[in-house]
Amino acid sequence: MTIRVAVIGAGAAGLCALRHLTTRQHKFQAVCFEQNSRLGGTWIYNDKTGVDDHGLAIHSSMYKNLKTNLPKEVMAFPDFPFRKDLPSFVRHEDMLEYLESYADRFDLLKYIKFSTTVSLVQPLTYPDKVTWQVTYKALSDSVVTPVTENFDAVMVCNGHYSVPFIPTIPGLDVFRGQIRHSHNYRYPAEFEGLRVVCLGAAASGQDISVDVSTAAKQVYMCHRKPNLQTYLPDNVEQKPGVKNVTEHTVVFENGEEVTVDALLFCTGYRFSFPFLSPECHLTTENERIVPLYKHLIHTEYPSLSLIGILKTICPFPNFHNQVLFVIAALDGTMTLPSRENMDEDTAKDFSSRLKRGMPERYAHTMGTMQWRYNDEIADLAGFERIPPVVEELYDTVHITRVKDIVHYKSVNYKLTGPNTYITINGDNPTT
Repeated sequence: MTIRVAVIGAGAAGLCALRHLTTRQHKFQAVCFEQNSRLGGTWIYNDKTGVDDHGLAIHSSMYKNLKTNLPKEVMAFPDFPFRKDLPSFVRHEDMLEYLESYADRFDLLKYIKFSTTVSLVQPLTYPDKVTWQVTYKALSDSVVTPVTENFDAVMVCNGHYSVPFIPTIPGLDVFRGQIRHSHNYRYPAEFEGLRVVCLGAAASGQDISVDVSTAAKQVYMCHRKPNLQTYLPDNVEQKPGVKNVTEHTVVFENGEEVTVDALLFCTGYRFSFPFLSPECHLTTENERIVPLYKHLIHTEYPSLSLIGILKTICPFPNFHNQVLFVIAALDGTMTLPSRENMDEDTAKDFSSRLKRGMPERYAHTMGTMQWRYNDEIADLAGFERIPPVVEELYDTVHITRVKDIVHYKSVNYKLTGPNTYITINGDNPTT
């Protein structure tokens, strides 16, 4: 019997889901819903911020000068490399072109309902099975009546870089300068000659601080980490976290006070699944989504999965593995543990994170744990592991980045085998 699957979102994760579902048409029938008029998700750059022509919040967080902070050699889906003529660190335009080429190669466009928003996903429980009612509406005509269809499974691929998180800071309501989240940052000229505080020094906070510095008078990169031992532009200065703000100043946690013109929050994003009904029994508290087995499959309703919620990962290879894991569960290739055992596994994973000193909000943050995770789900579902060279190069880039966040993207790499790569600096390749 054919399994009907609704895929929500046509970004990288949704396209990967479609690619693997539609090449198994003897088992699956897939329909993808995408509220944009084109594929690409967060990789669709838009000069505009706020809302689009349909009154929906603009999804993308791309800024004009963004380049990937990982090389294309590790970013690629395992079965679809980037063009060889591109440098290792590519612009967002190249990423979008890559996803469009991926969709063309696997003939995915015919399965996508563009300019369509999903308003409700609701389980229908029967004695022997669960099906899903998906209600959606075309955005092209405001008088169109919503349509509801039934599916056997739902794969949620709506991303997690679109709903900004802004921490509570005393005095923020009286500050008279600009207040902006990185979601709405587009180009440095917006901060020409200003004194800017960038809050947050994860990957995007570092990159945006450097980008803003090309136009700003002064940039204060604020974070609670030990000072980064890296080269920085002359007008970028590291500061501790923000204690409070006044009308025109910022007070840091060490008591120092500086006059500033703008606050730019590089503080991350919140998970958001507004279309999932309360009957889905999925909760998000302090950025922990439960109940999910392997950060992926709903333990009460295993035919509902969330692809791509993990943070601090090499994304496309991870999406590839997660999609294959879900497909193996849906078509019976892999038998899932009992709900009780899945919940126990989830609790054990969360507990181990707390014991390592990770805060609760890092429930889905991976970092170095991603490689064991990727291998584990590959082994459980019986598909090929990601080649070891991906981890090796990922780690090398991390080390390079830590030393010089300004220039690390000028280096190029080339994979030479499943376990090897070379570094290309000008005309001098090194292993």
